[in-house]
Amino acid sequence: MTDTESASPIGRTQRRLLRRIYNGRTVPIIADGKGFLTYKDALKYLEVLEVDARDTVYEEMKASAKNGKAAPPQS
Repeated sequence: MTDTESASPIGRTQRRLLRRIYNGRTVPIIADGKGFLTYKDALKYLEVLEVDARDTVYEEMKASAKNGKAAPPQS
């Protein structure tokens, strides 16, 4: 485990899933009104959020990847 992994508020399981979701992506995932095309962009954004917001955005990303399309922007 590296220092960045131990300091990250994102768990190992969540980071692994995010890597799979964003691996080779050509269409961004829209979550929390923002587009994320890479794992690093998504991880940086999730790390700065509060716990409740982070969980919500993570679930949006996961659902979008499962559906195979970008999530619709929320009002």
